[in-house]
Amino acid sequence: MQLLETIRVADGELENLFYHQQRIYKSRKDLFGATDRWDLEELISVPDTLDAKNIYRCRVLYGAEAIEQVEFIPYTIRAVQSFQLMEASDLTYAYKFADRTALESLAKAAAADEILIVRNGLLTDTSYANIALSDGQEWYTPHQPLLEGTRRAALLASGQLIPERLSVDDLRYFKEIRWFNAMIPWELAPSLPVSAIR
Repeated sequence: MQLLETIRVADGELENLFYHQQRIYKSRKDLFGATDRWDLEELISVPDTLDAKNIYRCRVLYGAEAIEQVEFIPYTIRAVQSFQLMEASDLTYAYKFADRTALESLAKAAAADEILIVRNGLLTDTSYANIALSDGQEWYTPHQPLLEGTRRAALLASGQLIPERLSVDDLRYFKEIRWFNAMIPWELAPSLPVSAIR
């Protein structure tokens, strides 16, 4: 069983490491019973050859005992202009598994640029990012996402997001949707009017 961690690299530095380490620790403890903590700064070396002007995705594959592979891949934020609501009540992705077949199959079946996954009538995530909805004053995020993202954890801790039980019917109360993940900081996160969700 392989797990995946995706870490943003900007100016040659690994970002948001505290939250990545927390998630790796929780995943290894829950799935494998491991209780040792990894220091990602010691275990991952950012190559000097990376262009400091570019953003990179540090893709970390790991298992119970060790990090198995580390890759650095240039990254640009994907363009999305429309969302399709997709009911998938049986879908679970509480841990960031390397095998994303179920999520990718759902996304391919969509007639829009991206999907917004619904479980038991409640909004969760897109196929690759957490979401937030704005009523014009505050930003709310689903209280039970498909995956508890590291960027989401940091935004909740800073008070920028409010966790809320959000149903499909609640979309009418919001004006804007924004999506973000480890690779998309809040200040760079794209947004669309809620009317882009169908």
